[in-house]
Amino acid sequence: MSANPASTPNEELMRVMESAKRLGVEMKEAEALQWLTAMAASSSGSDVVVDQHSGVYGHKVSMLDFSPEQLAHYRAIGRIVEFDDIPGQVETALALSGSAAQSKIQTYPGDCDYFERVNIKADTRAEACRILAKIMREKAMKAARGATFQLLEVKFGSYPFDVVRNGQPKKAATPISWTVAEISAGEINCFRPDGQPATIRWDDVASNSGWCKLDWVIADPLRGQLANASNMLDVTWEAPDGNITPLDGYLDPYFQEIYLDASSVPIFSKLAKHVSTDALDNYVTQLRGEIKKYLTPDHLNYGKVAKRMYNIFRLTGQYEEAAFVRELFDEPATILYQVWSLIRTIDDCCNPDSSISVDYMLAQADKLIIEVVDALEGDQETEIVKRLLRLRDLLTRQSTGQALDAQAEAARAEVIAIVNNFFFDKLTGMPSIKQYMDEIK
Repeated sequence: MSANPASTPNEELMRVMESAKRLGVEMKEAEALQWLTAMAASSSGSDVVVDQHSGVYGHKVSMLDFSPEQLAHYRAIGRIVEFDDIPGQVETALALSGSAAQSKIQTYPGDCDYFERVNIKADTRAEACRILAKIMREKAMKAARGATFQLLEVKFGSYPFDVVRNGQPKKAATPISWTVAEISAGEINCFRPDGQPATIRWDDVASNSGWCKLDWVIADPLRGQLANASNMLDVTWEAPDGNITPLDGYLDPYFQEIYLDASSVPIFSKLAKHVSTDALDNYVTQLRGEIKKYLTPDHLNYGKVAKRMYNIFRLTGQYEEAAFVRELFDEPATILYQVWSLIRTIDDCCNPDSSISVDYMLAQADKLIIEVVDALEGDQETEIVKRLLRLRDLLTRQSTGQALDAQAEAARAEVIAIVNNFFFDKLTGMPSIKQYMDEIK
């Protein structure tokens, strides 16, 4: 399903336009042609480009989808989630990832996802691991809670043995999620499968840090809404001889990040030299695995499927499919993708440890309802607004930290089903995309 090397951007555009018209997807012809032409031209030159005006940089394909319009907003949130450099010891490069890095096409982005390269200079790997444990704990404590944000969890280290934690079995070698209270205590109290008490200490898992990620919920007073913000770390150790080693054994590629500060170009360039020559193949394999997950009943999310397919298509020369999905995410109806952000916000507010007021959650629901009314029309608007109003009514009876009751859970499921049906209908309407999903299934 790769692009026909003999086809021109104009020919590809005509095929995409035909599919879009048949499926009721509005296309901006001039913009689509400009993008297809830019993609065709991107096969030559450097992989990484810098926007001198805004001071951001990234892979040339990713940069085509980024708009600096909301850059000040993303940099402000970045100051909450980012790690500080320590001269001579820790150097960092913070980037946007996910929908925020595709703001030119995703009019209604979901969460605020960040990605940060953290390079630690140390005499030994053990010392680098100790430094990582120290700065992650300090960051968690410093950014645990504020007037507009709350740290939800931190992933750090892997379980050294099978445990039962809060009644749930956890397998050895799987990632550990820490609450703020556990990070403060520096340990997790749990049980071995035979019922014997066990303690897992923060410092003891530092030598096998594994997946390092921090998750917050952030209230944005200017926008009147909540957003989930995360920072996934790619941590490397730089030895005295200059050799660079990823602490988790794998250096992530840079196909989806938009780096926020051009002053970090030297750090990025130094690390990028060590990215595997198989990075693109590995990246596509990883995304296919995620697509397969989001096509299963337990995790069904056709919006996430669409986003991951777009990233695959635009990097592997499947430009017709990429152009269609690209336009799909610029459709007014894709405001429905924000429903998933609202649902996740609801979950966070219903967390027993939450300090985020239910008022923020209701304000976000109100804002989404108004935007749906403005963007949609006809039966689609009537149905989604009716479901959202029912969900909002049930949420007014919620208290901060209180679990959802059965009625609210049912209303949430109804809203998610409507959103999934929208994306399913559009994606499966294009035969080549339907075939791609069927193959992954």
